[in-house]
Amino acid sequence: MRTMWKGAIGFGLVSVPVRLYAAIQEHGVRLHMVHDADGGRIHMKRVCDACGKEVDYEHVAKGFEDDEGHTAMITQDELTKLPVPSKKLIDVLAFVDADRIDPVHLAGSYYLAPDSPAAHKPYVLLRETLKQTERVAVTKIALRTRESLAVLRVHEDVMTLHTMYWPDEVRETQGLAPPDSVTVRPQELKMATSLMDTLSEDFDLSGLEDEYEVALRELIDAHLDHRPVPKKKVTAAPDNVIDLMAALQASIDTAGRKVTKEEGAKEGAKKSTKKTAAKTSDRSRSRTTAESSKGTKKTAAKKTTAKTTTARKSAASSTPKTATATPAKSTARKAGRRAS
Repeated sequence: MRTMWKGAIGFGLVSVPVRLYAAIQEHGVRLHMVHDADGGRIHMKRVCDACGKEVDYEHVAKGFEDDEGHTAMITQDELTKLPVPSKKLIDVLAFVDADRIDPVHLAGSYYLAPDSPAAHKPYVLLRETLKQTERVAVTKIALRTRESLAVLRVHEDVMTLHTMYWPDEVRETQGLAPPDSVTVRPQELKMATSLMDTLSEDFDLSGLEDEYEVALRELIDAHLDHRPVPKKKVTAAPDNVIDLMAALQASIDTAGRKVTKEEGAKEGAKKSTKKTAAKTSDRSRSRTTAESSKGTKKTAAKKTTAKTTTARKSAASSTPKTATATPAKSTARKAGRRAS
């Protein structure tokens, strides 16, 4: 990479010699102006209004015209000799928390590399301090004769410099936001968050490409090869935000109905469980009653059988005594008869 700037980072008594490299390499197809009738190249010429002559770039100076039409002419040599303290120095003004810098203030991006082996130690020291404290350094730097604010932060294992717009260059936002009377419901916020989570799944920033440039290159190749111009299917953008909100509301309503159905199904399952438990309890009670009645009947039958058996035994034991007594009485009667 080509070095754009060479100087040092200065904070307190510490100085870190560094080199500045462009961090951004914008791609794109360069188109020039041609005459649509014959394809001839159209050139922009620097012509002086006073003399009507074409002026070479070495004779081009800078000028400022006031409200009364007076012009102050400033040469390039005068511009380069202006006393800019930050011309060769990245002057650190303060170290602040990273979230205090609004991205709207950021402009260009640059990489900072140590200028020599002797700068490695202080470079790493500053880098690790910024990383561990989660801070950034607010600085001033002069690039191309113009001084601007800049923020110094850590990106991976190098330090980066982001030029910033001055506070008075950032426009106010008054009158741009919707009125405070516009509110959203918690359900809408919940649904929007769900949609955001869905869109964020498996997102890979490195896989994105400039579809316009791809289509433009295909168009150029078709013209150079004298082929038919390829037709691209263009997805129409939404007409307005209201359709999106209507779709969001429909999604919320659908989700609400689904929740209601699930709750109804849960209630039905609870009632069914209660009925099943009641039937099971009734059956258990019936079985217990039947079993107890059977047990009672068996016990009564056993008692009856026992009484019958006892009675039979008594009868059996008494029968021999009666039989024995009868022969004795008859013998006595016979003996009496004989004596008479």
